[in-house]
Amino acid sequence: MISHRIRIVAIVNADSATAVLPPDFEAQGEEHLLRGMERLGRRGIPVGCRGGGCGVCKVQVLAGDYRTIKMSRDCVSSAEEAQGYALACRLYAESDLDIRVVGQMSRAFNRTGLGPSADRDPVSAGNPPAFDMSWRK
Repeated sequence: MISHRIRIVAIVNADSATAVLPPDFEAQGEEHLLRGMERLGRRGIPVGCRGGGCGVCKVQVLAGDYRTIKMSRDCVSSAEEAQGYALACRLYAESDLDIRVVGQMSRAFNRTGLGPSADRDPVSAGNPPAFDMSWRK
């Protein structure tokens, strides 16, 4: 079975300095990144719909090859997708990846004090958008 190593990277300061946050994890075979993140067993990893519609598992791929499947444009715009943003539940590694966790899930991965804050990271700053989840009824 093919697996790829995923490194989680944090933006440290306004000069785009980065730090690798332990631990790395594996994306095995044809599983999406969210499944590998869940295997880490970290508290605070929010898992929403797992279908690309809620946006809580938003990440940015900084390096490596990947593919995505259909995601809600309310969660990831075309412009963001062009910058490497995707939902971990819809993201499949095709090589080793460096990713940055953004949005609600960033709290579970950035407990070192290196994580985003409102003055440094506009993607994860502020309140998460409200989503119409009435389709789930």
